[in-house]
Amino acid sequence: MLLRIREMLLKEFVQILRDPRMRFMLVVPLIVQIFLYGYAANYDVNRVPLAILDLDHSQESRDLISRFEASRYFIVVADLTNPDQIVDVIDRSEVVLTIQILPGFAQKLHDRRTAPVEAVLDGTDSNTALIALGYVNEIGRKFALGYRDHYLSRVSPGLLVAMPSVALEQRPWFNTHLESQWFFVPGTIGLMMMLIVMTMTAFTIVREREIGTLEQIMVTPIRSYEFILGKSIPNFILALAQMAMIALIGILWFQVPFRGSLGVLLLGSVLYLLSVLAIGLLISTVSSTQQQALVTSFFIVLPASILSGFSFPISSMPTVLQGLTYLDPVRYYLVVVRGIFLKGIGLDILWPQMLAMALLGSILLTLSVVRFKSSLE
Repeated sequence: MLLRIREMLLKEFVQILRDPRMRFMLVVPLIVQIFLYGYAANYDVNRVPLAILDLDHSQESRDLISRFEASRYFIVVADLTNPDQIVDVIDRSEVVLTIQILPGFAQKLHDRRTAPVEAVLDGTDSNTALIALGYVNEIGRKFALGYRDHYLSRVSPGLLVAMPSVALEQRPWFNTHLESQWFFVPGTIGLMMMLIVMTMTAFTIVREREIGTLEQIMVTPIRSYEFILGKSIPNFILALAQMAMIALIGILWFQVPFRGSLGVLLLGSVLYLLSVLAIGLLISTVSSTQQQALVTSFFIVLPASILSGFSFPISSMPTVLQGLTYLDPVRYYLVVVRGIFLKGIGLDILWPQMLAMALLGSILLTLSVVRFKSSLE
């Protein structure tokens, strides 16, 4: 048995590594995508295009505007002169937000009345609009507090000193500066491994069937499970090497901390790759051509990436979709890899995810072998 598996392994490694295009595809696209995800995928909202309409032209309104100009979250790209321009600049997507300071703003502050300021947002991108609105509220709150303190310091300094205040002290754990790269780069390991390994494995049996060598191999003494092992192990070893390369890029280039155990990461990666390989093999057994295998793999990869929690929180999904995420091995691996990298947690916490990936991998591998045997009959 070992001799037959060894020959299959040699055949697969030679077939993969002798093709220059395959060697290129194993390395270069992976590096390109890790840098794309590392730099382009983030939740940070900075330098939001902003237009200002100041109809009060007072010292107080200029003070408020200066706070927006000094903020790193906004960049003032237009000074409007009348309200009709608001619709135009938003329709042209020149700005995401407009701030309108109404006439009498300063007078109302002097009279100790509420002085409203109107913020008009482009809600096309709801995430950016909500975050930008939060920044606007924070700037407005600090302006109001500053104006109140300035007023009290003039009319009643003693009251200002005696007035109690509440200060919120933030202490983010594991990601002190709330860097989006620290969240996305470890998750990229799981996403890229799923895409590459599943696609490569899905082609294995289909390629043999298309070129007519599957029947020749199966008339030899090799057994079905030996054939599947010979097809899977090379992709498994190459995937581990690619995983190590992505992890090193994340640690050395993007400065993502690695606080956990290398052994726990390796165990989780092995269980995850078994699940992904099993899905690829199952696709390969139900596809007649490589085109069918490619379409089927992408049909699985896209929902799996969306349901994994890589970009969108699972808790925000409808209840039915949250239930479907339990069938997604990427969901469990992202918890493992992010927990090991950022939190430094071990098996005492991650064992449910490990067990889930082991069960999924076992069930899917069994289905792949059964399906392969039935496809030969």
